[in-house]
Amino acid sequence: MAEIILSFAGVLILGGILCAVVRLAIGRSVIDRVVAIDMLTIIAISLIALYAHLSGRFLYLDVALVYGGLSFLAVLAVARYLERGL
Repeated sequence: MAEIILSFAGVLILGGILCAVVRLAIGRSVIDRVVAIDMLTIIAISLIALYAHLSGRFLYLDVALVYGGLSFLAVLAVARYLERGL
């Protein structure tokens, strides 16, 4: 039963990647593309967490946490730049 749920989670993650790449490709504005890239980083974090669970090495969760923090700071910097410049 757990294998089915993990396989379903992997399929959902791949579907999210496809949606984000499509949004990145056809985004009308820079803000749409920034949101798509942020969505890809969130999906990458979930992929890292899924891999940590499958491999049993929970050190990867620390990597996902740091990656999430850096992604948050990057989106804040881009938003500030787009709003009024640095």
